[in-house]
Amino acid sequence: MKARAKFPGWIRRWFVPVVLAWGVLVMSPAAPGADPVATKTIVVLGDSLAAGLGVDPSEAFPALIQKKIGAAGWNDTVVNAGVSGDTSADGLARINWLLKQRIDVLILELGGNDGLRGFPMVATKTNLQAIIDRVKQKYPQARIIIAGMQMPPNLGEEYTAAFRKIYPDLAAINHTALIPFLLEGVGGKPELNQPDHIHPTAEGHKIVADNVWKVLQPILERMNSNS
Repeated sequence: MKARAKFPGWIRRWFVPVVLAWGVLVMSPAAPGADPVATKTIVVLGDSLAAGLGVDPSEAFPALIQKKIGAAGWNDTVVNAGVSGDTSADGLARINWLLKQRIDVLILELGGNDGLRGFPMVATKTNLQAIIDRVKQKYPQARIIIAGMQMPPNLGEEYTAAFRKIYPDLAAINHTALIPFLLEGVGGKPELNQPDHIHPTAEGHKIVADNVWKVLQPILERMNSNS
């Protein structure tokens, strides 16, 4: 029997999930009457929050956003490019591969793991800016939504305040949309989080999806009305 090829851990960690995500996009037939040109692709580049760690993939907020899009009568497709454990540097390392397919809207949900691991905030901000720059360079018309994140209070008031500013600062500099706090209404609520107190339950993901939809919905509405 031929030995199975072994891939380095970093490839297994992000390449396979992303390939599967793009596979769903490419292989899924368009809805009846859908205009392929008008159909928008929304990529959620994130970590375990986007990946839906601890819940069924259909219960994670990117899947719930896809349902909201369908309910609105649009044919746009959400690609979940969330990988558990990813930092802003990991996202930067794989953005070029994601850019091989058109991105109309990028929801940038990264940085939380940087903060929890105590990475220098300047590095996090630099990595997120580099991701934004590469998307804008490849697809100048792409809309970018930055998902704000906050650190738990036990990390200290000075640190948490400085970390929280990363996201609105980037949104202001780049003139992008901002979700002020992705976990608004969920963070710190035991009944909406798994035992680790970090990852939302299925009910928590519904609230997260609503937080995203408040920002994404008007953007898609404008884009689809102009198609």
